[in-house]
Amino acid sequence: MAVGLTACSSGSPTSAPSSSTTAAPKPAPATTPVTTTRTQADCNASYLAQFTTRRKLAQLLTVGVTGAADAQNVVGTDQVGGIFVGSWTDQALLADHQIDQVKAAAKVPLMVTIDEEGGRVSRLKNLIGAAPAARTAAQTMTADEFYTQSLARGKAMKDLGITADLAPDADVSDQAADSVIGDRSFSDDPNVVTSFAGSFIRAMHDVGLGAVMKHFPGHGHGSGDSHTGAVHTPPLAELQNNDLVPFRNLIGSGAAVMVGHLDVPGLTTPNVPASISPQAMSLLRQGTGYDAKPFDGPIFTDDLGGMAAISNRMNIEDAVAAALEAGADNALWTTSTAVPQVLDKLEQEVNSGRLPMAQVDASVLRMVEFKGVTPHC
Repeated sequence: MAVGLTACSSGSPTSAPSSSTTAAPKPAPATTPVTTTRTQADCNASYLAQFTTRRKLAQLLTVGVTGAADAQNVVGTDQVGGIFVGSWTDQALLADHQIDQVKAAAKVPLMVTIDEEGGRVSRLKNLIGAAPAARTAAQTMTADEFYTQSLARGKAMKDLGITADLAPDADVSDQAADSVIGDRSFSDDPNVVTSFAGSFIRAMHDVGLGAVMKHFPGHGHGSGDSHTGAVHTPPLAELQNNDLVPFRNLIGSGAAVMVGHLDVPGLTTPNVPASISPQAMSLLRQGTGYDAKPFDGPIFTDDLGGMAAISNRMNIEDAVAAALEAGADNALWTTSTAVPQVLDKLEQEVNSGRLPMAQVDASVLRMVEFKGVTPHC
C-alpha cells in the first residue's frame, strides 16, 4: 500500500453522540456508487477492463509469505493484490531487496504490508531498530515527538520496500500491558489515542506509506484474545463514547480501517464477528450509527486464517467469501497456500450473485486508490 493517500489530517474530536445513534445500522447496499465525473468513470472502466473476474478478485487478497520464493510464486501465478510480511518471513526479502523482483512480477502495483507498531509487535526491529510500545510512547513523549519518531521509522520502512503499515492500533484500553491489546493501545483516554494515532497516520502518509488503523469497532475492552477464541465486546451503546471515538475522529485521516473478529452486542448477529458482519461494515461505511462521517476508504479484515475467532467457525475459503460479501475490500490471512482454492470459491460466489460484480469493482477501485495509483484512460 504504497498507499497513497489522499488527505491525512489527524481528525478532531466530535461531541458525544446522542442515544439515537446507538442502534445498529441496517446494512446498506455495498454497491452504492461513488459520485464520479464522466472522465473518472471512463478511466475507472478502462482500468477494470484489464482484469478477468479472477484477477479482480485476486486484487482483494493480501496473504502472508515465508520469503522471496513464496512471494514470487503467489504474485506471479495468482497476481494477488498484496503480501504480508510477518514474524515468520525471511528478512532477506526486505534486507537484501529481494522484494524488488517480487514487485516486478506484479502486473499492477503490489502492496507490501507489515504490522510494525513498535513494542512487542515489531517485525523490523532487527532492521530499523526498536521502538517503544504505544502506551509507553504516549506516556513519555508528546504527540509531535511521536510524529517525528514515526516519520523516521516510516522512511526506513519505505526504503526496505514496505508500502503500507497495518498500524496504528486505535483501540482504547486500560487492560494489563501484556494482554492481547494492553500496551499496544496508546491510552485508556480516547482523546489521547486520537492524538497519537493521528500523528502516526500523518507520519506514514508524509513519507508515502499507507496506514491501516485497527481494530474497528474497538478491541480494547474485549473479553479475550481473538487469536485463541471468540471475543465479545461491551454493547454497541457502551462503545460510543469510548472505543469508537478514535475511529470517529480519524475516519477522514486517509487511513484504511481494519475490522476485528469481535462479537458486538447490539451490532453483530450472534456468532458472526464484525470482520464478516454486514452490520459492522455498514456501521463503518455509513457512519451514522456512531455519529461519524461516511467512510469510502478500504476496509481490511484482521487475519482470517490464523485466528481462532474465525478459524474455529469456518475454513479460509468460506471466511474470505463471508468477509467480502459482508462489505470488506481486502481479505488478509497469513499463508499463501490456499489462494487458488479461495479464488475458486470467490468465482463461485460471483457467478451465483452472492458477491455482486459491482461490489467487486468498487473494492478493486478502492484498493488501487489506496495504493496511490491513478487509473489512466
